[in-house]
Amino acid sequence: MDDLRAQNLRVEFAKTADEIAEAQRLRYQVFARELGAAIGDKDSQYDEDRFDPYCAHMVVRDEVDRVVACSRILTQEAAARCGGFYSEAEFDLAPILALPGRVMEVGRICVHTDYRRGPAIALLLAGLAQFMEDGPHDYLIGCGSVPLNPDRTQALRTVMALIRRYGCPEPYRVTPRNPLPLVEHTNNDEGDESAAPALLRAYMRLGAYVGGAPCLDPAFDVADVLIVLLRSRFNRRYLERLLGRSYKQQVA
Repeated sequence: MDDLRAQNLRVEFAKTADEIAEAQRLRYQVFARELGAAIGDKDSQYDEDRFDPYCAHMVVRDEVDRVVACSRILTQEAAARCGGFYSEAEFDLAPILALPGRVMEVGRICVHTDYRRGPAIALLLAGLAQFMEDGPHDYLIGCGSVPLNPDRTQALRTVMALIRRYGCPEPYRVTPRNPLPLVEHTNNDEGDESAAPALLRAYMRLGAYVGGAPCLDPAFDVADVLIVLLRSRFNRRYLERLLGRSYKQQVA
């Protein structure tokens, strides 16, 4: 990976078991302790699942070398070795897998609470964009989540607002395995996409589609939608604005 930096942060791949464990501990801190998700190991205080050994783990480090943000990438080739993509447990991906080209999946994206107002998420997105182009991978997929509490109805209206504006064309549309009923009698004035989590909004600004109706993820207590991003639609200008310098120069 080319050198991607912003302010005092840098993005890179975790290369050793200890480095991957740093990312897994951050995942546990954010998802289990902060958000209350039913994942991970309480004794070891880190989050690990069967997909981790097959993934590339991307991390953002600060000036004292602490992992402050992370994501993992599962390529189509690696997914074939481990029995499929993570999101296949939530969605029937047959329409995506039937498309010509290569697919990569991203997941477990999280940022330490002290770094959510800085460039950490932008660096992760820039790193994912570079990985996508270097592959090259034609499609990026992943689960985008909207918390269902405290107001489940409002959360589903937020999801509907995203689907109305960013819903994908038919060839990319998937079916949830555990569908959430959409809110009836909702008009365009109900539901606010700005209420969606920052990461989900960032995906949309990058050019991603929402791949259809939401699925319930009981472990995280969220409504998940499948994010589908075509390499040809990647909005590099958005990353340039986030990073405050030329994204093209960073990945050249």
